[in-house]
Amino acid sequence: MGTLEGKVALVTGAAQGIGKAIADGLAAEGARIAVADLQGAERAAEAYPDGVGITVDVAEEADVERMTAETVERCGGLDVLVNNAGLYASLAMRPFTEIPLDEWRRVMDVNVASMFLTCRAAVPAFRERGGGAVVNISSGTPFRGVPFLLHYVTSKGAIVAFTRALAKELGRDGIRVNCVAPGFTMSDGVKDHPEVVEQLRDVSVAARTIQRDQVPEDVVGAVTYLAGPAASFVTGQTIVIDGGQYFH
Repeated sequence: MGTLEGKVALVTGAAQGIGKAIADGLAAEGARIAVADLQGAERAAEAYPDGVGITVDVAEEADVERMTAETVERCGGLDVLVNNAGLYASLAMRPFTEIPLDEWRRVMDVNVASMFLTCRAAVPAFRERGGGAVVNISSGTPFRGVPFLLHYVTSKGAIVAFTRALAKELGRDGIRVNCVAPGFTMSDGVKDHPEVVEQLRDVSVAARTIQRDQVPEDVVGAVTYLAGPAASFVTGQTIVIDGGQYFH
């Protein structure tokens, strides 16, 4: 029997890439999976027993509330929320003075405000179950101060602070809030942008202690651990998963 048998896990951005790998890992531990994504959610959910697919824009309040209500209605409750959806590979690297304000705001909406919305919507369902686990996906970039992606790096740094503050608020409810921070990962979204691969792949591998490509599956073990009973006394923490590019 898996460590998440009988649990319901909602994973945003789970139709492909890191999100799909995480959903696969949680499903392997016995969780019932709700896939939430802007595109392809229903098809991706077919891979899981009794999987639920929900089309959602995580930056839209009404969409997020519908997503959570539908998950609870169709699955009977909610135990795990993985906030994985975000903008990255489609963003052009450029000096911060050249970032349009609209793009800055969109990154903050999708990468940060979405987590506020999803957690706010999920907490009542967690309380109904007597507790729950949130795992937020940040990035290794705020720890290293990567240039020319100021909006992205700022948004991912905010997720670490968000995780710590929310963990303090929700501990008394038996709700744990943790974070993982992957390095540059050869996900589907990244591979769809060859210019990003060309800019960052070789330099990222060279900077690592473990010098190979990072793949989505590298993130799964930490997320599964943080979502499960083995981490029952762990909250407010960030695990950097980057092959030893950054130590803290």
